[in-house]
Amino acid sequence: MPTSSASTTDAAKPAASGGVQSLERAFDLLERMADAGGEVGLSELSASSGLPLPTIHRLMRTLVACGYVRQQPNRRYALGPRLIRLGESASRLLGTWARPYLARLVEETGETANMALLDGDEIVYVAQVPSKHSMRMFTEVGRRVLPHSTGVGKALLAHTPADEVRALLARTGMPAATEKTITTPEGFLEALATVRETGYAVDDNEQEIGVRCLAVPVPDSPTAAAISISGPAGRVTEAATEKIVPILHQVAEELSTALANTAGNGHG
Repeated sequence: MPTSSASTTDAAKPAASGGVQSLERAFDLLERMADAGGEVGLSELSASSGLPLPTIHRLMRTLVACGYVRQQPNRRYALGPRLIRLGESASRLLGTWARPYLARLVEETGETANMALLDGDEIVYVAQVPSKHSMRMFTEVGRRVLPHSTGVGKALLAHTPADEVRALLARTGMPAATEKTITTPEGFLEALATVRETGYAVDDNEQEIGVRCLAVPVPDSPTAAAISISGPAGRVTEAATEKIVPILHQVAEELSTALANTAGNGHG
């Protein structure tokens, strides 16, 4: 039977990197599904990956059997629930990998350093290294906040299309955490434009009175991530900002490189 022998050779064929080709292809398809918004048809996958339909069908059947993909009633394929557990574990690890870099930020700036991700419509803090100063702030690992009142939120949304930002703000509302919180979509979009111009985001007493935060995105992170420092407004002054922002950018670049090396080489 030519088909089965062809499929066996395909599955056993070593990839250029010395790995298993069918495994590489399966992960490539999962990433393409994520890029497409989580749900695709086989013909779309075939067009974007260049793989023949029978190969894609065979790989998808295996992924469905394992629970990593599910077939919808409309015959399209969607990312499956078993990926959630893997993603959650990986995002916790992201925080672990980031800690040495955050520790360097604390060492060089004297302020508390944080790493946060955008999870759905919320910001979640996944890592923190506290400053030596005894001041305790609202940020702690696992804490979830709305993006409009945080520096990391602005850093993460700065390059998101305006209509998507408006839709997110409409879903979350824009409750005021302090009297300085931005509470209008226009005001927030203006703040994002400033982030794009300056290359960093500021939370100026907007989440907690007396606390200023400076944040930058981590370039090319496997999932949208930002790092920040936060401290009392009396220390995180305009003059301090000029010194701290270049350090934030440098650490973000180094963290980006470290994450890329950990992740290995993806298809894109």
